[in-house]
Amino acid sequence: QVRLVESGGGSVQPGGSLRLSCEVSGYTKRPYCMGWVRQAPGKGREGVARLTAAGSWLTADSVKDRFTITQDLAKNLLYLQMDNLRSDDSAMYYCTAVPQAPCTVLGGDMSRNYWGQGTQVTVSS
Repeated sequence: QVRLVESGGGSVQPGGSLRLSCEVSGYTKRPYCMGWVRQAPGKGREGVARLTAAGSWLTADSVKDRFTITQDLAKNLLYLQMDNLRSDDSAMYYCTAVPQAPCTVLGGDMSRNYWGQGTQVTVSS
């Protein structure tokens, strides 16, 4: 059973930065892809960024050029570096892992995804 544990959320002023971390464990085969999905109160889930096991990454248009997804394979860690944060970035951020193709982080049927418990990000002055 894949286990995902997020950390690094918090409160920051607009224009600030945060780095989220996700520790991955429990898999026998490395997930096909991993990423971050966020959900703000009263809104649906929004895929933010994804990274395949092969190293191909993609971010949503809403965070392009502000968020960067990376991984440390040796430490089984996934990161989301968030810069120039805005108030509409406030949400619960979830780490997610997809065992097999297709990669359902930025969209698609997420019923096969594994999920962490989430970490809250609040951007406010």
